[in-house]
Amino acid sequence: MAGKPGVYKQTGIQKVAIFLLNAGEDYASKVFKNLSNDEIKRVATAMSKFEQISPEVLNAVTEEFNSIFENDDQLFVGGEHFVKNVVNNTLDSSRANEIVKNIEEKKRSRPFVWSRDVDPHTFAGHIEGEHPQTVAMILANLPTDIAAEILMVISDEKKGDIALRIAQLGTVSEDILRDVDDTLRDELKNMGTSGGKAGGIDALVEIINNVDKASEDVIIETIEEDHEEMATDIRQRMFTFEDILNVDDRGMREILKKVESSQLTLALKTASEEMKQKIFTNLSSRVAEILMEDLELMGPVKLSEVEEAQRGIVNAARELEADGAITLGGKGRGKEDVLV
Repeated sequence: MAGKPGVYKQTGIQKVAIFLLNAGEDYASKVFKNLSNDEIKRVATAMSKFEQISPEVLNAVTEEFNSIFENDDQLFVGGEHFVKNVVNNTLDSSRANEIVKNIEEKKRSRPFVWSRDVDPHTFAGHIEGEHPQTVAMILANLPTDIAAEILMVISDEKKGDIALRIAQLGTVSEDILRDVDDTLRDELKNMGTSGGKAGGIDALVEIINNVDKASEDVIIETIEEDHEEMATDIRQRMFTFEDILNVDDRGMREILKKVESSQLTLALKTASEEMKQKIFTNLSSRVAEILMEDLELMGPVKLSEVEEAQRGIVNAARELEADGAITLGGKGRGKEDVLV
């Protein structure tokens, strides 16, 4: 199993971007000459988003490209400046201008991009006093994993109402989103975007897929009280660990490549026998034997830790689907920290 710390969260395009940023402008320029316009746009946009890359991620990515890179310091890459140089040195001026413009437009369209640098507890504490509709609008426009962290921190009596508002949220006007984005950025970061994405059930499902089970239960139960059909719809759209059973064997092997042994062992603690068998049959006999032994020797663990490991595998599967590497099957998932 090839999982590396922090790397299973990177998409294929992001890994290419990291590798090229590390390789340098000359090498990246040569690679760009062999890519289509669409491929250049996708890779260049990903490159422009990086300002620094941790040594752990860098090492793991370069290992995937059959190389070893060791550095104890953070690598500051200046992604946007780097990629503009590469594009301008590689392509004719009209093509270069088109791609640079496309990159700038995509960066400009990402609301709350600065939110990754803010502690979720600080963010949640700052916005929880706002009107629930405002909080819903903010969460719907945050990166999904950040929104999930913040929603978990928000008090139980509020998170259900906020989740319902996310599901019912329409497209937010550009002016309103700009005002909220600018205000929060100044207040939280001291540090611009176009119109925000719509909320809706799909946006809420993306967030719920990343929260813990306790928060999920509160959200679904609150919505179900007055909107039973909506709660049913949300459950049907959600993708869970057990839903990985619907992935074909080739897809399952791709998922397992991105998962660390310790994470997989923990995730299987409460898995069905059918799920365990599905995974064992897609591992080498030796690896499967070790995994079974580890499961037998594992003592009691917190259910929350098992669920976190399972969410990590689900996220890896969904990232592979987003990259077009696999196809996920049907969806549907249906309190305390107990030992299992």
